[in-house]
Amino acid sequence: MPSSILSALHQYWGYSSFRPLQEQVVNSLLAGRDACVVMPTGGGKSLCYQLPAAMTPGRTAIVVSPLIALMQDQTAQLEQMGVPAAVLNSSQTAAEQFAILHNTKAGKYRLLYLSPERLARADALTWLRETPISYFVIDEAHCISEWGHEFRPEYRQLHSLRKQFPDRPIAAFTASATRQVRQDIVEQLQLRDADKYIASFQRHNLRYHVKQCDPKSQRELLLKAVEQYADSNLIIYAPTITRVEETVAFLKHSGIAAIGYHARMNSAERRKNQERWMSDEVRVLVGTIAFGLGINKAAVRAVIHLSLPKSIEQYYQEAGRAGRDGEPADCLLLWQKRDVGLLTYFVEQLTDPAEKARAWQRYHIIRNFVESKSCRHRQICVHFGETPKWSTCNGCDVCSGEPSWFAAPPVIKRKAAGSKVPDVKPKVTPQPAPRAPGAVSRPVPVQDDGLREHLREWRWSISNELGMPAYIVMHDTTLDELCKVRPSTLAELRRVSGFGDRKVEKYGSQILAELKNFESKPRGAGVG
Repeated sequence: MPSSILSALHQYWGYSSFRPLQEQVVNSLLAGRDACVVMPTGGGKSLCYQLPAAMTPGRTAIVVSPLIALMQDQTAQLEQMGVPAAVLNSSQTAAEQFAILHNTKAGKYRLLYLSPERLARADALTWLRETPISYFVIDEAHCISEWGHEFRPEYRQLHSLRKQFPDRPIAAFTASATRQVRQDIVEQLQLRDADKYIASFQRHNLRYHVKQCDPKSQRELLLKAVEQYADSNLIIYAPTITRVEETVAFLKHSGIAAIGYHARMNSAERRKNQERWMSDEVRVLVGTIAFGLGINKAAVRAVIHLSLPKSIEQYYQEAGRAGRDGEPADCLLLWQKRDVGLLTYFVEQLTDPAEKARAWQRYHIIRNFVESKSCRHRQICVHFGETPKWSTCNGCDVCSGEPSWFAAPPVIKRKAAGSKVPDVKPKVTPQPAPRAPGAVSRPVPVQDDGLREHLREWRWSISNELGMPAYIVMHDTTLDELCKVRPSTLAELRRVSGFGDRKVEKYGSQILAELKNFESKPRGAGVG
């Protein structure tokens, strides 16, 4: 079994090894066992249920997920790897839905993505009973628990899966669940003797910095953070749509290209802005909490919060979108006293006594987190039920102090009204994070000679031609690996992490031609 799993991992994903816990979870699902899996953002949860599905021809894994955009992205990525998959939702025409249901009953898909609302429809049981199901996957499973920070009543209806399909395994996946939420997940889904896989909640490469600000100092610190990572991707979280728009305008006025993401935008506009950010066209994205679920961008160097999150779970999930590549990244929480009033206002709007009590509990925990003088990493681990053997991390403001650039004056030039000033990109070299207990030293990546930009342009042209986001064609980490290895044959390309059989077949010759074209150019020539 191990050799066949590694073979499939390499065939479809182009990876030669697993991340922590992934192989054990895959083995559980292949063995037909229930599972409860808690892995941090960027830990590779989706591969855990996609790989065993890819290895099970003629059967379909039913994946319950809360966001249409996330389901569409994962389906497109699987198709790029040669794994038949589909998503079924109400935005499709009746003919499209009929065709998908027909193919599902015939066992033509390895994975089918559904929303919990779709699964609750009266007709769902009828066609599911005619489907050769391998197992059920409940993604973002913390939504099933009233103790979770994103409780969704529709998820409660998933308890019927065990009764209706008693012989089919059920696997629950989440990135943020306390012990109480994990217990609730197991009970609600009626998991049987489930294999539990709980990864550590400490992200060694992340540096947590929390600072109370006034409006003026918050803007100054925001500019310092943006200039610190002038050539990198950043996410900025603002508490309201108005604050998102104000922050985007402020950054643009300061000579920084930034785009917004919030619920008042139509879906096409949100999608466009997300793709522009994902493909590095614009490096700074300012969003509400509506942004980020399922985002798979590895090289985010900082996540900045401009207000108090409503819970530790929300903060951990959002801050965890930084540093998914394992390199050092900053998580800055720049909060103001007025945030307290906003949070308490929202809590007071709740009418259900039990829900209000839980919201107050979350509020007091996040207040303690930002005001406490104990290790931030440790506070997070303890909150999620982990008992660290260490007391200091050397990776937060409490343990190692504020970064030196906090005190430096911002140097980004302001735009005069109506003037056209290009983005100012000061050459600031990010300092590596101090080693946290158990952290692995990583080499500082070497800057390439323009090849990355050359390949990024090629990736953009291919994605534009295919009508799909650039990151689905090739992830940033794979692009970086190409720049490092610079293969000259298909056999060498096959050894680059991220190139499975289908991607080598689809893009291999073109990539080798682009590499050859780049190498033959005189240095200093533009990207073609």
